[in-house]
Amino acid sequence: MTVTASALPMLLADVEVVSVERLTPTFVRVELGGPALADFGVDGPRYDQRIKLIFPDPETGGMTSTEGADESWWATWLERPATERGHMRTYTIRDVRGSGARTTFVVDMVLHLEGDLVGPGSTWASRAAPGDRIVLLAPRRGFPYGGIEFTPAPGADLLLVGDETAVPAILTVLEQLPDDARGTAFVEVPVAGDIQDVRRPAGVDVVWLAREGDELGVGLHDAVVAHLGIPGAQVEVAPDEVDPDLWETPFYSSSGEQVAGEITGSEGTYAWIAGESKVVTGLRRHLVNELGFDRSRVAFMGYWRRGVAMKS
Repeated sequence: MTVTASALPMLLADVEVVSVERLTPTFVRVELGGPALADFGVDGPRYDQRIKLIFPDPETGGMTSTEGADESWWATWLERPATERGHMRTYTIRDVRGSGARTTFVVDMVLHLEGDLVGPGSTWASRAAPGDRIVLLAPRRGFPYGGIEFTPAPGADLLLVGDETAVPAILTVLEQLPDDARGTAFVEVPVAGDIQDVRRPAGVDVVWLAREGDELGVGLHDAVVAHLGIPGAQVEVAPDEVDPDLWETPFYSSSGEQVAGEITGSEGTYAWIAGESKVVTGLRRHLVNELGFDRSRVAFMGYWRRGVAMKS
């Protein structure tokens, strides 16, 4: 039996840009809609739920089609050159609006438009306008999908850390925490104009750090190690020690390490850290090697690697 796009275990849909809003100097908010989003659904809070967006090739305009897609679509898509199929990138669902066929996804996109930071996502977001079309992959109600890495034990102290690429995930997590949650979020952004208001429990502090031209991740690193009680701690991370695909959670290890496979206990701190891979690698070494954080209580995710093109 052939499984078509409408019956795949995930949403594979052609959607339309409903609205575009320049939130801050670095962030553009894009609202995406289409009848297929009526079938979106996850069990429990969305937290840092990831989805995939497939952008047209910036040079050729080449774009994938969902017409006639079946269970072989992924292999078929990979076989085509990027100039024809477009480029896939990962984003967080910032909000879900409406219901049924009028369901829309809100996606906040970072504009990295200088030097080696430029990518197909930023390029597309900088030009997006209502009526533009794009392809997305997202969870379908009633089917396993994954894509949520924020999995603390109930009652754990929370430590959330990220640069601008993690802002949508961190803010979405904060808005969905239970009222009795406690912890601290450290968020680094390019400029003070990127600081955003966010709903959060009274017991959770948010520390915004604006680089204002300083080196990426330095202020974030220093603030986090001071918070952890090891102020001034430094760690050297050589370029060849950085895994551009860094992804270490209680349930998966990009390096092949043994994983915990479960979340244990409610005492102590649960850490969720995402952003540029070298910065995340340095913080991981402090938490795991120096402070002895248990693998079941940490999630380290390299959302991007400076100077390295992400895989499409």
